[in-house]
Amino acid sequence: MDTVDTLKLLSDPTRLRLIRLLVNEELSVAELQEVLNMGQSRISSHLGILRQGNLVEDRRDGKKSYYHLNRFLDSETKALVKVVCVSFDKQEQAQRDTENLRRILDQRQELSEKFFNSVAENLGKYHCPGRSWEALGHFLLKLTPSITIADLGAGEGIISQLLARHAQMVYCIDNSKKMVEVGSTLAKKNGFTNLCYKLGEIEHLPLEDGSFDLALLSQALHHARVPVEALQEAYRILKPGGQIIVLDLLEHQFEKARELYADRWLGFSKNQLYRWLKEVGFEQVEVSMVAKESEEPFFETVLASARK
Repeated sequence: MDTVDTLKLLSDPTRLRLIRLLVNEELSVAELQEVLNMGQSRISSHLGILRQGNLVEDRRDGKKSYYHLNRFLDSETKALVKVVCVSFDKQEQAQRDTENLRRILDQRQELSEKFFNSVAENLGKYHCPGRSWEALGHFLLKLTPSITIADLGAGEGIISQLLARHAQMVYCIDNSKKMVEVGSTLAKKNGFTNLCYKLGEIEHLPLEDGSFDLALLSQALHHARVPVEALQEAYRILKPGGQIIVLDLLEHQFEKARELYADRWLGFSKNQLYRWLKEVGFEQVEVSMVAKESEEPFFETVLASARK
């Protein structure tokens, strides 16, 4: 982007505040309203200008619109945006925005943790969209024994408990303390010494670079704050030639999933998963729909695989 055009876009105080918030977080218009204490029409107007200037991107998820900094800006524009935002950081208005943003993000996290902590010991008894034996059967057909595996967003680790019977080592990562406790107890009860549970976010994995043969994301990606970052982390921890397998919901419009299952994303289209995997750097990408539930809202399950 042209430097002068970028500076013109950021010269408006409201647009500068918006960009500063969207540099690191994807936020809905409603969340931006709450952070900035500003009307919807005013915010939408400035977001439209920023979108036309290619500084931000938006996406629709059900009835909501979310905005984030354009992840494919050239390096010079990214650097310029960062400098301008940093110059604004110490101002009183910026600090209030930061406090409000932190509160919004804490509320998100608390809602998600509250749900998963409440069902940690009985998750198998609850209806979980996309978790059908038909879908899991397709998932398991992709697996190879005697390898190192990272199960990302594992929950109690129902899949890893099966894989650990033959795998060399399995690490389960989940951001719910209760899930990690329950999974660890179950692994010990079943006598697995090659099954390890760790607390962590799938966008920031507590795992070393290039150390796994297989990375799994089974019904976990739609809980991610930024799914593409979770895919980038999976790419980072895989060995050259390592494989990623993603089992998730096909894009749907069942809004109640946010409340019932703490879903952040209403599934993904096959094209979206394919594009993200390719953009992250994966090769031999394959995406297909593998199951459809027989009861409303008729969730469909998509399976994606690729190689590093």
